[in-house]
Amino acid sequence: DCKGGKANGADAWRVPISDRATRTVNPIRVIVDSLKIPKHTKKPLLRLSLGDPTVFGNMDVPDSVVEEVVMNVRSKKINGYLPSTGLPDARRAIALKFGCKEAPLTEDDIIINSGASGSIRMVVETLLNPGDNILLPSPGFPLYECCAVSHGAECRFYDLVPEKGWEADVSKMDKLVDERTRVIVINNPSNPCGSVFSRTHLLEILQFAKKHKLVVVADEIYANITFKAKFIPIATLTKEVPVLSIGGLAKQYCVPGWRVGWILIHDRKQRLKHVREGLVRMSRLILGANSIVQHSIAHILHKTSAVYYKKFNKQLSRQAEAFISTFRNKKVPGLRVIEPKGAMYCMLEVDAKAFVDIKDAFSFSQKLLLEEFVFVLPGTCFRAPKHFRCVFLAPEKTLREAANRIREFCMRHSKKGLVEGKKVDTCAER
Repeated sequence: DCKGGKANGADAWRVPISDRATRTVNPIRVIVDSLKIPKHTKKPLLRLSLGDPTVFGNMDVPDSVVEEVVMNVRSKKINGYLPSTGLPDARRAIALKFGCKEAPLTEDDIIINSGASGSIRMVVETLLNPGDNILLPSPGFPLYECCAVSHGAECRFYDLVPEKGWEADVSKMDKLVDERTRVIVINNPSNPCGSVFSRTHLLEILQFAKKHKLVVVADEIYANITFKAKFIPIATLTKEVPVLSIGGLAKQYCVPGWRVGWILIHDRKQRLKHVREGLVRMSRLILGANSIVQHSIAHILHKTSAVYYKKFNKQLSRQAEAFISTFRNKKVPGLRVIEPKGAMYCMLEVDAKAFVDIKDAFSFSQKLLLEEFVFVLPGTCFRAPKHFRCVFLAPEKTLREAANRIREFCMRHSKKGLVEGKKVDTCAER
């Protein structure tokens, strides 16, 4: 059937989409689209759902970076095509910034992409054939699953344990591996968990990868965005295990719309010779990231004031504290916060048994949105059905307001009947 009436016979058009397009589903989009978002709200809608540091206007790109980009644009000398793997000066700047004695890099070890998400897709499609499988963290950033399934690969999930600060349950990972397992992905610091792995734990993961001869894909887009732990690049801890590290400008410099990310190829034993060639070939599908930002990368990475980085992390630390302090020590019925150590996120666990009319974390998120106009992402977006994720990028005042609304919501729906001496109104709607 067509909108304008029935079509049949020789006049019928049949234009199906490809199998790959059919397989391409981003779990976050599906779940968010299923939420009922109120059109008219009695209070300001507080969006703690999107990991975009530009949303609230309290975090911004350094002025020196803006001035550099503007100067380059006005030169009218940066408007042409660049090599598909990236501008050589920019690749050298990235290698100099992120290489070190323990994990040296040259410009030939860098592939620049359209955002870290472009790097994720390139890595997945270079390392995997249809039918191969990839080990992904659960909870985890869903784009890896989206790209792998789109490509015809299988995803196998290893658990991150909230009681251990979201460390991987390495003891149970052996059973996930077979002859078609190619890759293990780690996300450190983590989206959605806000965790930061210790040196000891990273060494455990490397031992597992070495045992099974797996490439480590290290999503390190939040590298050095920490406030309660030290970030350690996993490539600095091994000469044996090849590591493809994914990074970019989006989060650290508050420019997600500029769409520049990269892959760092750490391969001390030359085990990724063919993979390196494959990444270069894949880069030729689209001719790299935009030229304007690439011409500014050297300045961004090496001329940005050290004060900016320190201030950035301190601000995130204060904002995290403004939000999570409400939930410590189970002060709010039915919720347990797993304290973040880095990135821009934290996870809260929902005890559905503590509530009158909330059956799970998805129901919690939906009711919270409709009643208190606080938008959080249900953990089903990340394979964490007992949790929801909050982003602490808003100003401290906004985050305290959001935390108080969540607290009031929990008080109304709690089974206890009395919380801090106040009678609980258990009605589902106000």
